[in-house]
Amino acid sequence: MAEVTPLEGSAGTVRTSLLPSSGPTPPGSRASLVDAVMDLPEVQARSRLEATVPFGDAESLERLRERADETVTRPAGSTALVDGDIPPASAAEPGRQPEGGTSAP
Repeated sequence: MAEVTPLEGSAGTVRTSLLPSSGPTPPGSRASLVDAVMDLPEVQARSRLEATVPFGDAESLERLRERADETVTRPAGSTALVDGDIPPASAAEPGRQPEGGTSAP
């Protein structure tokens, strides 16, 4: 699950928190969650991303680095904070079609 909040008064920034599910997850499911979040219209309409990811979630961190430009990652307690630029929809993964909807699983 993920929470996505476009920040008011912040020039084009969206904040998201990727929330861990309890128990083991199938390989690729965390990367799919990042893709679902990055493909949301409210995310694509912004230029900056501030993401909170559980510390040690290498799959989500790697996928965020692939999907965002100029990322900076820093630890914050039991989480990692990732800041980056959101590329225009046409530049995000050639051949990938944006998914519809306004929420991420």
